[in-house]
Amino acid sequence: MIRSSTFPVLVLLILVCFLVSCQQGKEQAQGQKKPNIVLLMADDMGFECLSSNGSLSHNTPELDKLAAGGIKFNFAISQPLCTPSRVKIMTGKYNYRNYKAFTYLDVGEKTFGNYLRDAGYSTCVVGKWQLNGLNKNSEYQSTDKELYERPLHFGFEEYCLWNFIGSSGNRYADPKLIQNGELLMGLKNYYGPDVVSEYAMDFMERNKDNPFFLYYPMILVHSPFVPTPDSKEWQDENQRLKDEDRYFKDMVEYTDKIIHKLTVKIDELGLTENTIFIFTADNGTHYKLTTQTVDGPFRGGKGTMPDAGTHVPMIVYNPSMIPEPFEYNELFEFSDFLPSFLEMAGIPIPDEVDGRSFYPLFSGKEQPQRETVFVHYDPLKAGGPERWYGRFVRNIEYKLYNNGRFYRVSQDPREKNPLSDAFLTSKETELKKAFQEELDSAPEHYFKQRDEYKK
Repeated sequence: MIRSSTFPVLVLLILVCFLVSCQQGKEQAQGQKKPNIVLLMADDMGFECLSSNGSLSHNTPELDKLAAGGIKFNFAISQPLCTPSRVKIMTGKYNYRNYKAFTYLDVGEKTFGNYLRDAGYSTCVVGKWQLNGLNKNSEYQSTDKELYERPLHFGFEEYCLWNFIGSSGNRYADPKLIQNGELLMGLKNYYGPDVVSEYAMDFMERNKDNPFFLYYPMILVHSPFVPTPDSKEWQDENQRLKDEDRYFKDMVEYTDKIIHKLTVKIDELGLTENTIFIFTADNGTHYKLTTQTVDGPFRGGKGTMPDAGTHVPMIVYNPSMIPEPFEYNELFEFSDFLPSFLEMAGIPIPDEVDGRSFYPLFSGKEQPQRETVFVHYDPLKAGGPERWYGRFVRNIEYKLYNNGRFYRVSQDPREKNPLSDAFLTSKETELKKAFQEELDSAPEHYFKQRDEYKK
């Protein structure tokens, strides 16, 4: 028999145990819940375009805020051009392994969409696709139905895309967009980036109770440089396709506005703490544009292999995992996204993946440094400065190309003064030798086949 004097104490102990058990269960459930992943990749926006990276030409308050509250990467390295970057980021492999033709992703590849969908994520891709072109030497023949289902083939259950099938059409005013197999109609007074962004927000709302992966290769800020809905010229329907370089500023700042809309939506859904939000860009700024920066004017280098073509902004934001914001001054490259996402989702990383997981860093933990970056670049596209092709290995300070050009890029980012072997220090000689061994580890036959792909 329980004494009345001890009964309140017993009840209190039971209540405390119950509350502790509930809290532990809640924490375990939260620990087991996979994080949502949102990856945005701007089109043709070099590192110098963000005001948090020193731009004086553009104002990017939302990206600056995310950088100040998360991880700001100062050495993220992309491919020099759009499709090569898309193939690399989606598959986690170097281009010499699986890049077959411009505007084409080999149907035999498995993307981060496939892996995450198979792991129980709801998956969606919106924005610019540019992957349905065919390798002319391939025996694979696509029907229209197969082309419309290509995002599904690569693991995306939903999509709203430009540059998808047939004639690309406009990307900005009166856009030609394909949404889940249907051509969207009645968009004469709509702005393409707004349409795909609205679909992205709707996708997140519909999947707020499930882990989701949203991949948003953005339509902005690629040429033509035309008015945005925030430009005064937008009010005149006849000026909406007016192509002038001065509109690039408006387009960068509209990109920032879209990012603000997405982060506000994530917050409204109560998902900020469990969403890893990532922003980057596919390559450098268009080569005809010059950005004024705190370090002086900086000309874009899209399609070329120096920093102006391959050094891109990157920000990772998640306040629950990254309580103390910081700048990351080590290397990161595009093959690293896929293995990072796989580790987030608890998926084993296949041996054929070239990248390494940065999930420890993304979750605020210690990250082993990447010593070098390897870039193989052959756009398999005629015309323009991007016709030059090659390979390089680099670290933060030095860079070696497959033709022997060796630069101290920390002091010569424009690569105007190759280093002569006769004047290298013993340390530089050893480093160049190590870089050469890494270059030699990749087969060269790809270059010999490049002309066949263009026939």
